[in-house]
Amino acid sequence: MRCPPALAAVLTLALAGAGQAAPGRVVSMNLCTDQLAILLAAPGQLVSVSDLSQDPRSSAMVEAARDFPVNHAGAEEVFLLDPDLVLAGTFTARPSVAMLRRLSIPVETMPPAYSLADVRDRIATMGHLLGREAEAQRLVADFDAGLAALRDPAAGRPRAAIYAEQGYTSGPASLAGAILDAAGFENAAAEAGLNVSGFLPLERLVMLDPDMVVLPTRQPGAARAGEVLDHPALEALREAAGTAPLTDADWVCGTPQVLRAIARLAEARKDLGRTP
Repeated sequence: MRCPPALAAVLTLALAGAGQAAPGRVVSMNLCTDQLAILLAAPGQLVSVSDLSQDPRSSAMVEAARDFPVNHAGAEEVFLLDPDLVLAGTFTARPSVAMLRRLSIPVETMPPAYSLADVRDRIATMGHLLGREAEAQRLVADFDAGLAALRDPAAGRPRAAIYAEQGYTSGPASLAGAILDAAGFENAAAEAGLNVSGFLPLERLVMLDPDMVVLPTRQPGAARAGEVLDHPALEALREAAGTAPLTDADWVCGTPQVLRAIARLAEARKDLGRTP
């Protein structure tokens, strides 16, 4: 009995998918894909990560990243690594990504995470790309358990504002905003009409009078972009309100490391409630 053509096509596709091997040599060119791949890759599967992965100012997994050779997102160096799969961000080294694709190197790009739901999605996507779905499911389950343990529905929700160089702030529809929300804060940026991100004049911040100001970790050296953070008006606001550090490495990428940022903020919120 002959199999109907439509059914035969479905069976062919299913068999092809079932027999598809996981990539044996994976190169990551992006800080966020670096960290997800480090968490999920099989031993020997990940052969290179970006140089940013070993920069403590931006990477939350510096020690783990040091086990891998680094690349600088150049098409030539990545091509010479003979990868079966290259991982990049949506905005990563676009000329290099385009060149690698012209050279018939498979490249998968992953967009930034803007919410905690996106964190789960990025973990699942990475697990699929690496052929490590079961490991990704376990990591998502661990992430959900860690998040549930940090939530404190009985506590009040003070108002907080993130304030970085040049007066940059993050609204509710951003990953930083999701971290604020999970830690039990209302985001004061929303009151200024900022949903995702934008620049908040210092005068407007003072008028908002948040209960907590979340400030960046200051780097050595001086830059005009950071002058606003030394302004007397901000110093007065810091003395009147609570402050918490924005430890950049834990806030940058949609990985389980955001739980550390949430935990630090949640503790700062509790300290705020204990302030006389």
